[in-house]
Amino acid sequence: MIIFAIETSCDETAAAIVDVPTRQILAQTLTSEILSNAPYGGVVPELTARAHQQHLPAIVNQTLAKSGLGWPQINAIAATTGPGLTTALVIGSTFAKTLAVATGKPFLATNHIEGHALTPHLTNPALTFPYLLLLVSGGHCQLVNVNNVGDYQLLGTTVDDAVGECFDKVGKLLGLPHPAGPAIENLAKTGNPHAIKLPHPLKDQSLNFSFSGLKTAVREHLLKHPDTNHADLAASFQHTAAEILTYKTKRAIQQTQATQVVAAGGVAANLTIRAKLQQICAEHHATFSAPPLKLCGDNAVMIAYAAGLRHLANLPNTGLPTAVRPRWPLSESHI
Repeated sequence: MIIFAIETSCDETAAAIVDVPTRQILAQTLTSEILSNAPYGGVVPELTARAHQQHLPAIVNQTLAKSGLGWPQINAIAATTGPGLTTALVIGSTFAKTLAVATGKPFLATNHIEGHALTPHLTNPALTFPYLLLLVSGGHCQLVNVNNVGDYQLLGTTVDDAVGECFDKVGKLLGLPHPAGPAIENLAKTGNPHAIKLPHPLKDQSLNFSFSGLKTAVREHLLKHPDTNHADLAASFQHTAAEILTYKTKRAIQQTQATQVVAAGGVAANLTIRAKLQQICAEHHATFSAPPLKLCGDNAVMIAYAAGLRHLANLPNTGLPTAVRPRWPLSESHI
């Protein structure tokens, strides 16, 4: 089954074609509005929506041309219908629905978070269900049991900021460009991760996360010590964030007896966090895997794969009438 997918949940405009049963990525194209949004210190929904509208026709044509396929070879058309920015979701899903009607293909509404959750299954053929997922991104920080396609058990989530959001806010305090994750990781390379003691919020028996206290501690440290070494502070913050994630992941492994652990989402591209997760999994005799860096952030490949797996599993999909859902928990992934 060959799926053509569109992703426009935030500030990336992307399209991809994936042969789902063979896990073969036939083509993908992506453009980002990161630089356009940078002067504003974050994503501007209206600016981003206009960019999606401007770029989508060319991106769709480029993706189809790269694949060497024609519309007759495409089995279905998918698009992210949530969660995400409302205007951005409407642009992408409407474009995909129009394509579906024009080509006579089924339209598959797809959950963006389910795309992240299933990406490790795409990139690691040895990975089987069930597995423990640490989903870390700008909008989410969750531990989830992925029992099967469409079967997800939420174990823990953030009670305030997502970890990626925390990275962005700390980056802003340090005067770094948005999004700050890669900038903090780069700055931290020259810093001492043990130079500054920062708090570890919510270090309890639950599997929930908290990052607002960590962000506040960084701000207060800068107010008290304005001449502090920014590289040391970046390294100390990154180290503490990684410790928080690995502590909760360790508890989840112990509680669920998981033997396969994966990380997905934009923050999963952070190599320090990956290394600490790899270490904790090895200590508990669990395998660890994460997608290639280019598939950690938002992309259309994951949307095509998730949509195709659901279709092959005969899971229901409301198709063309599906409205966008800016808030759409993975635990409610039924469509």
